[in-house]
Amino acid sequence: MTAKASISLTDEHAKMISDAVESGEYASTSEVIREALRDWRQKQAVGVLWDAGLSSGFNERTETIDDIKKAARQAR
Repeated sequence: MTAKASISLTDEHAKMISDAVESGEYASTSEVIREALRDWRQKQAVGVLWDAGLSSGFNERTETIDDIKKAARQAR
């Protein structure tokens, strides 16, 4: 199912989309917009997780990222 929408873009944004389609990177303007919306949705989800992490409080652990990576490699 699809829905049509009319949006206003700055000249710069319209050119970016046009250039992406003309270069062959995307097949259509709609494809560019759909990917942008998927990326936006992911960014929103990451923001929710980030906020949840911050609200969970400070962690007293003293492990470094290198310690975590080493443990993950050993667990393989």
